[in-house]
Amino acid sequence: MPSIALGTAADMAYWTGRPIGTIWRWASEGRLTVYGTGRQARYDLMEVEPAERDPDTRELLTPTPAPALKRPAPVAAAA
Repeated sequence: MPSIALGTAADMAYWTGRPIGTIWRWASEGRLTVYGTGRQARYDLMEVEPAERDPDTRELLTPTPAPALKRPAPVAAAA
């Protein structure tokens, strides 16, 4: 059974080294699973690799790359 570690958008932002707006966009694009809605929304930290941070200062070195889309993009109808 896969591990799940739920956190807020702020938690996910720190985990990935990305702004909260990016976390919300990734969720709306289907790149992240969202548990709950609105202010109660939580994200699974185990879905993405953590950002690379300095072991002593925790300063961000390299943010996490964008996760892959989980659902395929809609296909345009042929004319």
